[in-house]
Amino acid sequence: MGGRGGATMGGRWDGRVPPECASSPRTLRLSPGLQWEEAREPLHAGIDVGNVLGVGPGMSFAHAVLRSAAVPRGTVVGLVPCAQGGTPIASWSRGTDLYDRMVARARAAVAGTGGHGKLAAILWFQGETDTIRREDALAYAGRMEAMVRDVRQDLGMPNLLFIQVGIATGQGRFVDLVRKAQTAVRAPNLRYVDAKGLPVANDNTHLTTQAEVRLGAMLADAYLATLH
Repeated sequence: MGGRGGATMGGRWDGRVPPECASSPRTLRLSPGLQWEEAREPLHAGIDVGNVLGVGPGMSFAHAVLRSAAVPRGTVVGLVPCAQGGTPIASWSRGTDLYDRMVARARAAVAGTGGHGKLAAILWFQGETDTIRREDALAYAGRMEAMVRDVRQDLGMPNLLFIQVGIATGQGRFVDLVRKAQTAVRAPNLRYVDAKGLPVANDNTHLTTQAEVRLGAMLADAYLATLH
């Protein structure tokens, strides 16, 4: 769930950070070196290697959560960026490098709190690459279900919340098939947020900065709804 907001022209990020994504002492990120540090855009710097990075939904999500009356005063949100753009869901199956990195970072994140923090949810925004081949689009739901099951098992958290984002665009012609597969995923404690209809940048693939901000708020709403 990286971000390309403001980074879709000229091969570089425009450097603009909306106030909803400003850094804050109450919003941390797990660094590439597995240390907690104050989070700032681009959140996936040093993680999503080989891609031009911009604004994503993570910082907006954290700020929206912290503004909620449902969250105790003094709460700190720790973000654990793991995304690698341009990858199909098959690259995230158990035993792959990306899967192993994700699980290792999740474990390190919890260990780094000294027993004061917990893993609250996994935010999953991926699937554009699975629109290229029909066989990948058709296999998406099963692969997603297997990944959710394996992550929960490997982290010892059988009811870990997953919030999946329905893709708005894709790199191929099977966008509708992947979107259908995403809504067909069956797993307990899985929520769905739809990015369809959010503004898309001029590369016709990635969301605009303001769309990323809005998506972060939508993800926060989905997360907060599970606290009631």
